[in-house]
Amino acid sequence: MRADRLVATLLLMQARGRVTAAELAEELEVSMATARRDLEALSAAGIPVYPQPGRGGGWALVGGARTDLSGLSATGAQALFLLVGPAAAVSGEAKAALRKLVRALPQTFRADAEAAAEATMIDPTRWGERDRDRPATVDLLQTAVVRRRKVRIGYVNGARERSERLVDPWGLVDKDDTWYLIAGTDRGRRTFRVDRIVEATTTDESAHRPDDFELATAWDEVVGKMEERRSRIWATVLVEARFVPILRDHFGRHCHTDGESDDGRARVRLAAPTPLDIARNLAGWGDAVEVLEPDAVRGELTRIGTELLGRYAVEH
Repeated sequence: MRADRLVATLLLMQARGRVTAAELAEELEVSMATARRDLEALSAAGIPVYPQPGRGGGWALVGGARTDLSGLSATGAQALFLLVGPAAAVSGEAKAALRKLVRALPQTFRADAEAAAEATMIDPTRWGERDRDRPATVDLLQTAVVRRRKVRIGYVNGARERSERLVDPWGLVDKDDTWYLIAGTDRGRRTFRVDRIVEATTTDESAHRPDDFELATAWDEVVGKMEERRSRIWATVLVEARFVPILRDHFGRHCHTDGESDDGRARVRLAAPTPLDIARNLAGWGDAVEVLEPDAVRGELTRIGTELLGRYAVEH
C-alpha cells in the first residue's frame, strides 16, 4: 500500500539522512519510478524532503530532522499524517510505523499529528457503486477536522434540495471511492456525502467534538443503519460458482453464498431495498441465474421480460 511506503520512506530517510531513488527502490522492492513518485509526494505535502542535485546527490530529509524529525513543522506533521492516516485504518504495518513516527515527533506536534491520523478512515467493503474521483473538498474538510474549525457547507440531498449548514466536522470516511463526512449539527450527528457538498468554507469558529467520539465506532453505526435500509428484500438464487465473484461485485456486502444445490450450482443470497432493484440487476443474466424466491422478485423479472418481448419482438 502506498501510504505504508510513505511512512517507511520517511523512517528510512530519518535513519540515513539522504537516499537516492535507486536505493529506496531496492530497499522497498519497488520500481525507480514508484520510489521517485513517493519522494515527490512527500515533498509536495510539505514534508522537508528535497532533491540534492549533483555528484553524490539524492533526496535528503533536511532541517535537522535526521535524529528526531524536529525538521517537521506542525503543518508538515499534519500533512504527513493526512497522507498516511487512511492506510492506518486498514494496515497493521502502517499503524506500527505511525506509532514510531509519533514518538519521534517533537512533543508540541504530537497532538496535531495524532489528530490528523484519526481524521480519516477507509471502509473497503463495497455498496455496489464506485469509480468516482476524489472530491476536491476532501482536503479542506480534512484540515478542518484536524484544526477543529466549523465549516459552512452548501449541501444537495438525494431529492436535489439544497440547504446551508454550519457543521462541526468530526471525521471523514472513504468507502470505495465515495467520501462521507461525519459531523455535528444543531440537530445532532449527521452523515453527508462529500460529492453532494457543492460549497464549503472553513470558518474561524472552533468546532466541538465529543471527547468520547471514535470515528470507527461512529461509522459502524452509520453502516448498520444503511444496511437496514438497503437489505429490506432478500432473494435466493442459483448460479454457477464461477459467476459468484461477479454477483458479489454488483451487490457488495449484500451477497452471501449459502452452499450448493444438488446440480452443483452455488446457492447465493442477495439483498436490495426493493424486489425491482434485485430484478433489474439480474435481468441481464438471462437463464444464467435462477431465482428460487421470493415470488415478488420472480414477478418483477416476468414483468421486465414481458416488456422487453413486447418492445423488441421480431415479426415473421
